[in-house]
Amino acid sequence: MAGVGAEQAAFRAFFERHHPELARLAYLLTGESDLADDLAADAFVEIWRHWGRVQAAESPVAYARGVVANVCRSRMRSMGRERSGLRAWSALWRDRAVHDDTDVGAVVDVRGALARLPYRRRACVVLRYAFDLSERETAQALGISVGTVKSQTSRGAAQLAELLRAPVLAGEEW
Repeated sequence: MAGVGAEQAAFRAFFERHHPELARLAYLLTGESDLADDLAADAFVEIWRHWGRVQAAESPVAYARGVVANVCRSRMRSMGRERSGLRAWSALWRDRAVHDDTDVGAVVDVRGALARLPYRRRACVVLRYAFDLSERETAQALGISVGTVKSQTSRGAAQLAELLRAPVLAGEEW
């Protein structure tokens, strides 16, 4: 029984250390704080269910990031099946009525642009730039090849740049 207590203590320490990062990842992948909190909780349930495998991984936090990415992708897919067309995506990304003081124009622009990226591109861009993961770490977290990370990150960054540039150019006089 001492092993179970040690296992629980190790999981608790892992949770306390990595929950903020993994909840932030879920938020950046979904764009909605309440949903992100639910998904982070769901991910930690999965992490606990596979705790032995997580602990044995070369990088337990990379394994956990992959769980969060998979939980987010699954939820987004099921939401897409539950509702038809763009209504599901617009509901997922709609602006909230209450904003905190950290919401500034640039942050809102980036959030909106991220929301327009396909899921895999968004995940690659978020993990590479917001979480500063290497291409290899990003590939491990998402269960894809390093080449796919490179191409999706490149395309995602280019698409973001274009999306962020568009409103500025649209308002300029020619």
